[in-house]
Amino acid sequence: MPILAPLTAHVTAPDANLALVLKVLPALVVLLVAAAICGRLAQLVMQPRVLGEMVAGVLLGPTLFGWLFPEAQAALFPPEVRPVLYVLSTIGLTLYMFLVGAGIDHTAQTPGELRKAGVLAASGIVPSLLLGAGAGLLLYDLLSRPDVPPLQFALFVGGALSLTAFPMLARILYERGLQNTPIGRLTLLAASIDDALAWCILALLSAMHLGNGPGGALPTIALTAVFAVVMLKVVAPLLRPLGRSVARTGRIGPTAMYVVILVPLAAGWVTDWIGVYSVFGGFFAGLAMPRDPAFREALHGRMMEIVSTLLLPTFFTFSGLNTQLGGIAGGAMPAAFGLILLAGFAGKYFGCSLAMRGIGFGTRESYAVGALMNARGLMILIFINIGLAQGMITQELFAMLVLVAVLTTAGALPLYKLALPDRLEAGARSGEPVAREPVDVRSDSA
Repeated sequence: MPILAPLTAHVTAPDANLALVLKVLPALVVLLVAAAICGRLAQLVMQPRVLGEMVAGVLLGPTLFGWLFPEAQAALFPPEVRPVLYVLSTIGLTLYMFLVGAGIDHTAQTPGELRKAGVLAASGIVPSLLLGAGAGLLLYDLLSRPDVPPLQFALFVGGALSLTAFPMLARILYERGLQNTPIGRLTLLAASIDDALAWCILALLSAMHLGNGPGGALPTIALTAVFAVVMLKVVAPLLRPLGRSVARTGRIGPTAMYVVILVPLAAGWVTDWIGVYSVFGGFFAGLAMPRDPAFREALHGRMMEIVSTLLLPTFFTFSGLNTQLGGIAGGAMPAAFGLILLAGFAGKYFGCSLAMRGIGFGTRESYAVGALMNARGLMILIFINIGLAQGMITQELFAMLVLVAVLTTAGALPLYKLALPDRLEAGARSGEPVAREPVDVRSDSA
């Protein structure tokens, strides 16, 4: 008898809704407990909590839990529960991308900062896109679905590798008091540009894939462009009084909260109808929100905790249920994974580091920024889940890119601290130039 059968045995057959609830709630409890434990363990080893939550999702999938206890996993996440997890994770992603869009501030603080941020953004996205696309072309026969053209497959791999975990980057900089320093502002602005461009690439690829070729994709692309213009030029001005009201009171009232919730959900529904997935609607809804700092602070204070505590772990678990790492362990798969990881790491890390040196920063600051920009975190998971749901990638490539997300995110903070240890970070925090000394592993690890 399945392990969870006693929990539902007393439920009468006609009450199917209650039976479903009694299957969904244990799944939510287990995934939240796993996320909390793994998130805390990640913090103990000086990693962001979200990394532990990502790992928890993978562990609950077929790679570990399903391998050790297949009957228990099948009972905990039966087929009828997975659609509920999918709906919750989709709502969570839409609201999360809404908060990401609402948190982007493109206001340059010093002369030339926007130009420098553009250089850094280009250095983060172009090398990763080219190297990733090159790796995709080399691995097309091994990893691609037969119905996906080589160029589309290559652009998907390159687009996924060009992402930066903007929300995670923001959290690291805020925790370390660097958000208003030259390198902090520059990095945040460049990362937001990188992610916006990557989402545009994915929107284009989705439209092409669902439209049966470039010609069939034109209506979807046109509707997406119209939607973006309407959100930024029509909806955004209508929401400005909301921002002024919150700036005066310092809080988002109940009526305003209805607006804040309805706008991203409605935008997500529209973009789903268009055919480019609801996260794009959530992201553009965030961009349309008022730019007042007080509004952004109040918005994140009201929404971020519930979204990141309940809904995002659900998404990580749903991703983990689709991740089978055993499928990439044999034959040419490890070499293919190594090539993708190398392309992603080298493109971001060295591209951004060299760009920082070129615009006048020291060696240590440059490699610190390169390390942070190389973290992909949650953003790449959203990207590849859309690709998997729309049939653009295989399970094997999905598993490889999940590993890329985990490894590049895990390496970001150690590489940052190697380049800019605490004794030198204080200077960067105060806005003073960091001494232009070479990065010495022996002295930094002492």
